[in-house]
Amino acid sequence: MSLIQSARMNGYDSYAYLKDVLTRLPTQQASEINDLLPQNWVNSLG
Repeated sequence: MSLIQSARMNGYDSYAYLKDVLTRLPTQQASEINDLLPQNWVNSLG
């Protein structure tokens, strides 16, 4: 729930955020995992 609320607080659609993050998570490099946090996220879905 905190990820959803954090995404909303950063002005993101929570569904788009979770969909993108869950899609990217299996292939994300461990050193770049912070890129998926709501405050650092860049939407790769366009």
